[in-house]
Amino acid sequence: MSWPTHIVACGGYIFNDKGELLLIKTQHRGYDCTGGQVENGENLEEAVLREIFEESGIQAKVTCLCGIYSNVAKKVHYDGVTPVPTIVNMDFICEYISGETRCSDESSEVIWVPRDQVMNYITAPVQRYRFEKVLNFNGTVTYASYVSKPEFKILNERTV
Repeated sequence: MSWPTHIVACGGYIFNDKGELLLIKTQHRGYDCTGGQVENGENLEEAVLREIFEESGIQAKVTCLCGIYSNVAKKVHYDGVTPVPTIVNMDFICEYISGETRCSDESSEVIWVPRDQVMNYITAPVQRYRFEKVLNFNGTVTYASYVSKPEFKILNERTV
């Protein structure tokens, strides 16, 4: 018997004291939040804070969980061959602590964007959906299941 495999990932949406949101520009998704896969032995908060620092140079603290998403699309990795298992994403709203923005191997640009201009930067449908949930967060966590490719489609959504 083979056990199902899921990728567990975290997204970090960092706000500064001016209400601006940190965006990074990625090679494959355009502008996005910081984030990535949880490594073996890491808890979710450790993972998101590590990813934030690695991709942007920013130290942050987690303030709350705002979304849990299950991407059940059957797709292949960027190499065009390797199948990608179901991805479970947890999105966290975070608060800026310290640091200067810097690029990394995963980010070609790191910028602070005023809250009311953020959606002008986000182009991918799945990212637009998740950013809208962050920008309109009212204290209830969204759980949704979706497929991201070939066309973004929400399969179910509820708040918990």
